[in-house]
Amino acid sequence: MIEPTPLQVTLETARFWAIVVLLGLGVFFTLVSTVGVLRLPDIYARAHTASQTDTLGAGFALAGVALAFGWQHAAVYTVLLLFFVFVTNPTAAHAIARSAAETGVEPVLAEEGETDEAAADTEGETR
Repeated sequence: MIEPTPLQVTLETARFWAIVVLLGLGVFFTLVSTVGVLRLPDIYARAHTASQTDTLGAGFALAGVALAFGWQHAAVYTVLLLFFVFVTNPTAAHAIARSAAETGVEPVLAEEGETDEAAADTEGETR
C-alpha cells in the first residue's frame, strides 16, 4: 500500500473542512430564509428574502456538494444545477411580486412618524 504524502493529507483535510464550511453556510442561509419568510409582514418582503437568502443557501450547499464529488460527472451536473438555481430563484420571486402588484396587493408600510419599535409593538398586538 502506498502511503500518502504529507501534502496529500493536508489537501484532503483542507478539502474536508471546506466542504463542511460550505454546507454549514448553506444550511445557515436556508434557515435565515425560512425565518424571514415566516416573520416578514407581506408578500414583497417575503419574496425578497426568499429569493436572496435561499439562492445563497442553495449556492453554498451545491458548491459543497460539487467539492465533495471532486472531478466527476456528477460535479459538472451540480454546477449546472447551481447555475439553474441562480437564474430561476430571482426570476420566480420577481414573477410572484409582479403578480401581487398587478392584482392590487398593497405592501405593509409603517405609519408616518411611527418608529420601528412602536410599529413592531402594535403589529404584535394585532396578530
